[in-house]
Amino acid sequence: MILIVGAGAMGGMLAVRLAKTGEEVQLIDTSEPLVTQINNEGLLLERKGEIEKVYVPATSIPDQLGEVDTVFIYVKGQDTLEAAKLIQQLVTRSTTVVTLQNGWGNGERLAEIFHPEQIVVGLSYDSVKTVELGHLTHTVIGQTYIGPYSDEGEMERADKIGVLLNRAGLQTEVTAGIKTEIWKKLILNAAVLPIAALTRLTTGKLIYQKEFLHQVAEEAVRVAQAKGYSIELDERLNRIDTLLKNGGQSKPSMLQDAEAKRRTEIDFINGAVVRAGREVGVPVPRNEALLALVKGLERGWEP
Repeated sequence: MILIVGAGAMGGMLAVRLAKTGEEVQLIDTSEPLVTQINNEGLLLERKGEIEKVYVPATSIPDQLGEVDTVFIYVKGQDTLEAAKLIQQLVTRSTTVVTLQNGWGNGERLAEIFHPEQIVVGLSYDSVKTVELGHLTHTVIGQTYIGPYSDEGEMERADKIGVLLNRAGLQTEVTAGIKTEIWKKLILNAAVLPIAALTRLTTGKLIYQKEFLHQVAEEAVRVAQAKGYSIELDERLNRIDTLLKNGGQSKPSMLQDAEAKRRTEIDFINGAVVRAGREVGVPVPRNEALLALVKGLERGWEP
């Protein structure tokens, strides 16, 4: 059985795609209204002009479940450790635990609970929007990258997950250099997400902040290079420009969080860049400013 922890936009999309291939899928989420909606009405996914509807069982109580073969963690970075503890009793040494979450550090948090050799880490450039509870739109179909969490880890588990995801229609590449790919997306997210949250600009309109986005990305690239990752600045800047050019009216995830007054993943994105910058002695004043501003924004929502 495949267990997906987090039945939000990305977790729900993955559940639909895997269920359509005939896999036995189970969702777990702490939101009782979402669990009830999924169990009563199923999951609806709009994708490539088609509408897919599947019925996938959902629960908020892990005690109702048995041991699982594969776990996908799809919660916010700040909830990773609690999510791991929640389903710890369902995971054996033969279980593969997968994270495709945003930011840096999710693998490390999972390794506090599970054996490093059973963890597969990765990222996805897919984008999914929640229309309403249980109704999702797959707005961007992008590339997914996965690989072993352990630097010396075997590729077997990652290869099996790659086959699973490709069969589900998610374009997935398995690579031993997965941490470089995670840093590459972290650089993009550090530049785009907090600025969208602070300005309320949609992806396409962030082109008006292009110069500042480039400056934020350049800081993060210098940090990644100092840590030994082979990442080219021009490639990342071109990737950001392409994203903005094709972004249209789509709303980056941190902007959606800000509009809903939800806690963001800023600690695991720009916060990760700031912590890494201090480790390697690379100054990142723009990333520090964005971290402080978004944290201030969050405090403004507190009662």
